[in-house]
Amino acid sequence: MEEANKTEQFVFGLDIGTRNVVGTVGYMEDDLFHVAAQYTKEHDTRAMLDGQIHDITRVGKTIKLVKEQLELQIEHPLTEVCIAAAGRVLKTITTRVDMEFSEETVVTGEHIHSLDLLGVEKAQKELNAINDTKFKFYCVGYTVVKYFLNDDIISNLESHKAEKISEEIIVTFLPEDVVDGLYAAVGMAGLEVANLTLEPIAAINVAIPEAFRMLNIALVDVGAGTSDICITRDGSIIAYGMIPHAGDEITELIVQHYLVDFKMAEHIKLSSETEKTIKFTDIMALEHEISAEEVWDLTRKMVESIGVEVSNKIKELNGNKSVSAVFVVGGGGKIHGFTQCIAKEMGIADERVALRGEQVLQKVHFVQEEIKKDPLIVTPIGICLNSYENRNNFIFVYFNEERIKLYNNNKLTIFDAAMQAEFPNEYLFPRRGRELNFTVNGQARMIRGEQGESAIVKMNDRTVSMSTPIESNCKIQIQPSTIGKEAQLSIEQLPEYNNTISFIVNGKLVRCPLFASVNGELVSPYYYIQENDEVELLKYYTVKQLMEFMDVMIDESYSIYVNNKVADLDEKIYENFTVDWTMQKEFTFSSTFEREEPLAAQEENVDEIEMKQEKQESGNMELLHEEQTEGISLTVMVNDQPITMTGKNNYIYVDVFEYIDFDLNNSNGRTIVTLLNGQDTSYTEELKVGDKIDIYWKER
Repeated sequence: MEEANKTEQFVFGLDIGTRNVVGTVGYMEDDLFHVAAQYTKEHDTRAMLDGQIHDITRVGKTIKLVKEQLELQIEHPLTEVCIAAAGRVLKTITTRVDMEFSEETVVTGEHIHSLDLLGVEKAQKELNAINDTKFKFYCVGYTVVKYFLNDDIISNLESHKAEKISEEIIVTFLPEDVVDGLYAAVGMAGLEVANLTLEPIAAINVAIPEAFRMLNIALVDVGAGTSDICITRDGSIIAYGMIPHAGDEITELIVQHYLVDFKMAEHIKLSSETEKTIKFTDIMALEHEISAEEVWDLTRKMVESIGVEVSNKIKELNGNKSVSAVFVVGGGGKIHGFTQCIAKEMGIADERVALRGEQVLQKVHFVQEEIKKDPLIVTPIGICLNSYENRNNFIFVYFNEERIKLYNNNKLTIFDAAMQAEFPNEYLFPRRGRELNFTVNGQARMIRGEQGESAIVKMNDRTVSMSTPIESNCKIQIQPSTIGKEAQLSIEQLPEYNNTISFIVNGKLVRCPLFASVNGELVSPYYYIQENDEVELLKYYTVKQLMEFMDVMIDESYSIYVNNKVADLDEKIYENFTVDWTMQKEFTFSSTFEREEPLAAQEENVDEIEMKQEKQESGNMELLHEEQTEGISLTVMVNDQPITMTGKNNYIYVDVFEYIDFDLNNSNGRTIVTLLNGQDTSYTEELKVGDKIDIYWKER
């Protein structure tokens, strides 16, 4: 490659670590990454702790020194840099979320995507509840661990019928302030960020090739302040995590034990891995010579403690189970006994926990031959290589006129932008109006409100869907979804209200609508039910209500009979009860109630009815004006037995019931048959001497 072309394709990567800043410049050629220059500079002070920048100005100065040294090596100015955010600042939440349907539904991809979004939203709320820092966290990725169909585990929900779908999901968050601190420190060195990734991803891109990611593998990047962890399975990265313990804690233990400064303690620690004996001078200027085994004995408990914590975190991120293998990178991972401890805690063979250094750098060529291929440089190389794949960067978009920053996992959609902007999730989907809860005859009832309209979503003034991929600097506008009409139901719309209640009035069948009461008060059919109303559909009328419904005028000088017993206007009458009364002579049937065919085999017309009523009324009036008369007796045949009635001047059919043993309340679903001389008759029909009467029950 010509020199000019090389400089045009140079990639500058920075690993901004707790102890030092490692800068790497290189280029891709013939499927190899050529490292043209590399330079490491330790922080002069503890400007970073546990992977987090505490002093932006001092870190910025260190970055500038590294940049200048690299520029001298390649004889070319550097203006852009690729960086990585430490795994220390990641927060991972594992949660479960459910979605229930009102009826059995075929699950679509949109349902599954909505379920994912509900999971991310729930995880965000759970994180906010436990977040005791000043940082504002936002989602940088999520992975579904498992799906559930009606609470049973299933690998793929799509196209199945379900009443309920669920998922267990791992959601990873990054604090915005930490990212802004990295950008600020880089900016102080006169550089612009070309690409930002996460340190665990940078390391895994080198240590675990794509072909290996079908396996369930853990990568542990042991740095100075933190141990970053990444899990792969089924071809993708499924989880990130970290523990805030790493190489510096071991170094500090050596500082305290041997009374040396931090730099000398680092020398002792690293030498114990390559030398049998180590010589050093303590702060009292006393010289010492110790064996490597002595250092191992001193650090064993600390190393085991970190190893156990790393192992437990791996299991937690992997669904509370061990992985198949563990790859270890980073300088802190080289300490004696660390990989063996992880193997023991994970319950896997020692050879399945291995340091990854030269083995994973086969496709990396170092122009500077003095650079050693070891686990320490895996992450810096990964940061450079990540820029070629142009993924896991941060991009900016405009959401409802507000500029927001998103972590680009190459799967970003409108949904992700809406979440980052904290656009309420319920405003994305059609919203039902308020439901209506009430009871009918003591049974709980609920009516759903109507569905509203979906949100109107546009990107760059083009109507799109919530699952549309987004582009850098695109302009997104979302008009919130609407709320549908609240549930409404009137009494007459109740299914039960369509039923009727029937009575036999003066021998004719009359059907009436049911009366309804709400909270103990009678209401009209047009009454709209309110929240928590107690609705009762009455199974009876009073005589007065029946009279008012039929719109008739009765002659109150005569007795009213309900099931052949004298009753008043407040008497309750139920289904198929008989009611007999005397109507005023000017009465004609109203058209306001339903009047069916008469029970008699031969229909009586209205004129005949009126004539009989007039006759009966005339007889009764005479009775009222002749109280001094003792009355006459009348003998008739009832069910082939003679009976003699006394005490009145004239008699009607209903009078017979006072002289026979016949229980009118014992219908048991049957209908009463009343015959006079072999013909159907009414209860008010006048009787004559020798009339033949038949009364009996008949099955319907």
